[in-house]
Amino acid sequence: MKIFKAFLSLLVIAFLIITALFVDFAYKTFSASPRLVQADAIVVLAGGRGRVEEGVRLFRDGKGKQLFLVGVDPLVRKSDLYRPKAGDPPADRVILEKASRNTLENAIYARDVLAAYDVRSVLLITSRYHLKRAAILFRHALPRDVAIYPYPVDSANVKEQWWQHEGSFRLLFSEFYKYCLFRIFFLMAPGELRPVSI
Repeated sequence: MKIFKAFLSLLVIAFLIITALFVDFAYKTFSASPRLVQADAIVVLAGGRGRVEEGVRLFRDGKGKQLFLVGVDPLVRKSDLYRPKAGDPPADRVILEKASRNTLENAIYARDVLAAYDVRSVLLITSRYHLKRAAILFRHALPRDVAIYPYPVDSANVKEQWWQHEGSFRLLFSEFYKYCLFRIFFLMAPGELRPVSI
C-alpha cells in the first residue's frame, strides 16, 4: 500500500510539474513579440500560412540584406514567391532552400547555406506556435556568435484562448512535447548540430 501511495504521489507531482511547464510554454508563446531589428539575413521557415509573405514584406522594408526561404517545395520557383518591384531589393538576394522537410532539417540545411554567405545575424520567421522549437534548433545549429532574433507570425491554427479549443490545445501541446525532447537532447549533446571546425 505504501508503494502504491508513493507511486501515486510521484504521478501527481509529475503531472503538476508538466502542467506548470506547459502553461509557461503557452504564456511565452503568446507573449512573444516581433523584434524589428536590422539583420544580415531574414530566414523564413516556409510551410505555414503568412510566413513567406511576412518575410518578403520585411525584406522589401530593408530589415535584412538577404532573404532565405527554407523548406520550399521543390516545384516552387523563386518568381512564384518574390517578384521585385521598382525600388525593391534584387531577386538575386533571395535564396531558396528546397531539400529540408521538417524543422530539424530546416536548421541543418539553413546552417550550411547561411555559412556560405557569412551571415552573422538572423531574423527567424515562423508561426507563433512553432517559434520556440525553431529557435532552439537554430540556436544549437548555427555558430554561437550568430545573433538570432525570433519573429512570430500569427496563425489561425492556434487560438490565444487555447484552453477553450481542442485543436489549439493539441497543436500547442504537441509543440511543447517536441520542444521538451529537444531541450533534453541538447542538454546531453549540446554541440551535436554545430558545424565541425576543421
